[in-house]
Amino acid sequence: MPFIKLTKIERKRFLVLITCVLLAIAGWLFLALNNKYVYTAKTVLIYKNFPQKKAFHPLQSDTVDLQVEGTGWQLLFARLRVNPQFISINLEKLNNRNFILFSEQLYSVNNQLETSQKIISVRPDTLYFDFSKRTVKRVPVRLVSNLSFVKQFGISDVIQCTPNYVTVSGPQEELEKINEWKTDTLVLHNIQNQAVTRVGMKQNVLKNVNIFPASIEVKLPVDEFTEKTLEVPLKIINNGEYYNVKLYPKKVKITFMVALSSYQQVNEDFIEAVVDLNEWKLKHHGQLSVKLTRFPDYCRRMRIDPEKVDFIIER
Repeated sequence: MPFIKLTKIERKRFLVLITCVLLAIAGWLFLALNNKYVYTAKTVLIYKNFPQKKAFHPLQSDTVDLQVEGTGWQLLFARLRVNPQFISINLEKLNNRNFILFSEQLYSVNNQLETSQKIISVRPDTLYFDFSKRTVKRVPVRLVSNLSFVKQFGISDVIQCTPNYVTVSGPQEELEKINEWKTDTLVLHNIQNQAVTRVGMKQNVLKNVNIFPASIEVKLPVDEFTEKTLEVPLKIINNGEYYNVKLYPKKVKITFMVALSSYQQVNEDFIEAVVDLNEWKLKHHGQLSVKLTRFPDYCRRMRIDPEKVDFIIER
């Protein structure tokens, strides 16, 4: 198929035509994108100014559709989103009624936008809430942690949480299900010194329950550990018939890791080792297993020697 050959003048005219067409399209796009358009964008609701004497539960989703007015440029680059990705709603009116009207808060909502976009309406315009009597309850804090230590180091005493209780408020039926409140996971690695940090409380998934405070201070007592061995006398339990029982040996060696700061104070009085005579009476065992019924929480048990002892019953 033969190509159309153009003269030099015709090629110049063709390039001018193409340039004019492109400029016309660019001008049309510029004018079109400068025009105002209305489009829909979804956003998440954040509540503020909760009613003080009422517990509430939203009867609809916390996501609403915004009717946003903006230029074509905003529509093109914002990809149907507003910035920020959430809006705050004032719940002060719930002190007198059980619904909130977006139309009453459009001015406040528009002031939250970081662009020249303008919200002209919200669907749904009315938010309804279910109310119940608000009660208050104190529950203990449960620390959730993921800790790792430098070799020979570890927790040397009770971890201190300040405060160790939090106050939750909400409907009575919801608070009855809450017996503790977990923290966010505290992650620390290669610890070898005492650490003091703040950790937030686990995010509340119950919208009608509030928690205070939102964070606590955590103090981790850390020390270097070393090995220690103690001889502890054995005690006999479940000897209701008062048998004359002789144990061989009468003492066992307990080897454990203890913090250097507690090395001298930890002695055999801190540990209680027992054998259960029911192992012979009910299970007819020929040896009795050694069990520890008292052992310091801040020490780490390693081994018991021996783990089982021989015995003689004299009747």
